[in-house]
Formats: sequence, C-alpha cells, structure tokens
Amino acid sequence: MIDLYFAATPNGLKAKLFLEEAQLPYRIVPVGLSKGEQFKPEFLAISPNNKIPAIVDHAPAGGGEPVQLFESGAILLYFAEKIGRFIPQDIRGRSEVLQWLFWQMAGLGPMAGQIGHFNVYAPEKVPYAIDRYTRETSRLYGVLDRRLADRPFIAGEFSIADIACYPWIVPHEAYGQNLAEFPHLKRWFESMATRPATMRTYEDVENVYAPKQAISEEERKILFNQGAKVRA
Repeated sequence: MIDLYFAATPNGLKAKLFLEEAQLPYRIVPVGLSKGEQFKPEFLAISPNNKIPAIVDHAPAGGGEPVQLFESGAILLYFAEKIGRFIPQDIRGRSEVLQWLFWQMAGLGPMAGQIGHFNVYAPEKVPYAIDRYTRETSRLYGVLDRRLADRPFIAGEFSIADIACYPWIVPHEAYGQNLAEFPHLKRWFESMATRPATMRTYEDVENVYAPKQAISEEERKILFNQGAKVRA
C-alpha cells in the first residue's frame, strides 16, 4: 500500500495519475493547503519543503522499512523504477524520458504555475507579470507542440514524461492558452484525456484554478505567505 499525501494541484495529480495508470494500491491522505495542514510536523517529516505530493511506500522493492519521498518528479521516477514501466531500460530511451521529465519540472510547471497565480489568485492585476508568464507558457506549449509533431507521446512511447506534463496542460484556459494554436499538443491532450486512468484520476476533482469564491485573507496568507509561516 502506498500513502499519497494529496491535494488536487497539477503536481498532486501527476502522482495520482501514475498510480491509476499502474493500478497500484494506494490510499489518499488529503492535505488541506488552505487550512495550513502542509505545515503540520507529521507532514513536514515526510515533505520538509511543505509541498504536496508526498508518498510513503509501505512495500518498497526489496522489502525493508517504508520509503518516503517528496517532489513529484522524484516520485514519478521512483514509481517507474519500482514497477519497471513507463521508463525505458535502454540508455537512449531512458535519457529521452528523463530530459522531458526535468523539462516539465524546471520549466513548464513553474511558468504555468506563475501565470495561474497571477491570473486567478493575485489580489491585484499585474500586467507585466501576466504578460511575462503568459508568453513564457505559450513558448513552452510551443516546444511541446513541436516535439509531438511526429510522435504519439512525448518520448515516443507512453511514459512518465506524459504523466508529468498532462496535468499542466489541463488548466490551459486559466493560463491564457488556446490549444487550437498548438494542433499537435491538442491531439496529444485529447488522446491523454480519454485514457481510463486519466478519467479515474480527474473524476470529481476540483479545478484549483477556477475557485468558486474569493479566498479569505487568512487563506491567502497561508497559501502565499509561506516563508513567513515557516520561519514562525
């Protein structure tokens, strides 16, 4: 059994999507981010960066004590190596997957996350920031679009690269992106959306970039003033 410490952000959904694709037994441990549950000592003992997702694998390969991990990219790689799927074994294929996994972690996720913040959660509109991150997210979508022009999946075969990237394309409207401008990305996105594991992953999942009501000042402090919270 794997404990998945989870909230329905793109990073959290990456880990859930893998578990559904692999059909591994897991248990969701909800982490209420707006309630500050990511700062609880028991969670920080697993995820010292106070971010989700995090996991505890109670049946690691080779046995022994449970393995706990934070950081979604590390979790995806750990899962793939645990079951020997969704990452090639040969050096060239493995390198293809890893470079796109790290591309998502270092580029697509952070930039899309920034425009999501400034478009949806920022208390005031900051035109420079909105323009900057919309353009950069568009550039990254273009990189992925060109990559998918001649292959069905990012690294050729379905892999953790696809699992990592898909949740960052789902909120494309909140990021100011029109998938019609990226036809190869759009085709891949629609194909990914019809996978049974994807449908199970997103069933009854709240869109965190479409809040139903304005967040309170206290919630804003918890979510976006974390440096002060941790130092306290």
